[in-house]
This record gives sequence, structure tokens and C-alpha cells, in this order.
Amino acid sequence: MKKFSLIIVFTLLVSFTMVGQQTKLKIGHLNTNDLMQVMPGRDSAEQALNNYAQNLQKQLETMVNEFQSKYNDYLANETQFIDAVKQIKQKELVDLQTRIQDFQEEAQNLLSKKEQELMQPLIDKAKKAIDEVAKEKGFTYILDTGTGAVLYWDGGEDIMIYVKEKLGIK
Repeated sequence: MKKFSLIIVFTLLVSFTMVGQQTKLKIGHLNTNDLMQVMPGRDSAEQALNNYAQNLQKQLETMVNEFQSKYNDYLANETQFIDAVKQIKQKELVDLQTRIQDFQEEAQNLLSKKEQELMQPLIDKAKKAIDEVAKEKGFTYILDTGTGAVLYWDGGEDIMIYVKEKLGIK
């Protein structure tokens, strides 16, 4: 699918250049996945993210251990509890299980936010470098072979109006 997207983008770019444009088309490409693997600071960002994830995991394990301990106590003493105590203990276990599930969801959200926070400066730095190289070297377009996206473009014509017209969209 990515290669198909790149082929379409490339074909459109070449077509537009050949149809009446006298400007020189210079296309470059790079794989941003490979670039991110060698970015300075990536290792420290990943280490910070791993430490954060381990901290969240320890908190989750503490909650699970508490649940398991209370559950084992409940099973060991269930026959001795009167119905009212049984219901209280069961509700306590259900509430604790709900808290564990809520924490798992929240931990996943926190981990995603932390990853974004740690990686965004690296992404911004890479984008800036791509833009600067493209301008310095006179590239018209830079394609990302890792995602199939256009990373940089200098000018060009937006053909949305023509495509909408072709499709009968107003």
C-alpha cells in the first residue's frame, strides 16, 4: 500500500511537471523510520520512556498483588463469613478489580502522552533538518519511503478543485 501511494504521488508529480511547467523537478526521498533510529537523543528518550513504563508496571503489580491477597483471604475464610460480610468482601474485590482496569487504561494513556512528549522534540528536529536540506539542495519534493508521505514540497499546484470537478463534487 505504501509503495502504491508513493507511485501515485510520484506519477502525479511527474505528470504536473510535464504538463506546461518549465520548472525543474527534483525529488528526493528518505525513510524517516530509519532516521529516527539514528537520531541523537533517541536512546535517552527511549530509556526515560522505559523507566516511566516500569514505574507504571510496578504500581500495577502492587494493585494486582493487593487484589490477589484479598481474594486468597476471601477464599480461605469464605465459609466463616456471614452473608453481610461476604457481600462487603465481594464488593471490595469487585471495586479493586475495577480500579485495576481503570489504572491499566490510564497507564496506557499516560505512556502514550509521555512517548509523545519525549519524541516530539526529535521529530521536530528531524523535520527542520529535512526542510533545510531540501531547500539547500534545491529539492522540489521529499518523499518518505517509510510511511509513503510527502515530507517537503516547494510550490506545486493544489488540484483539489479539479478532482472535485471530475467527481461532480461542489
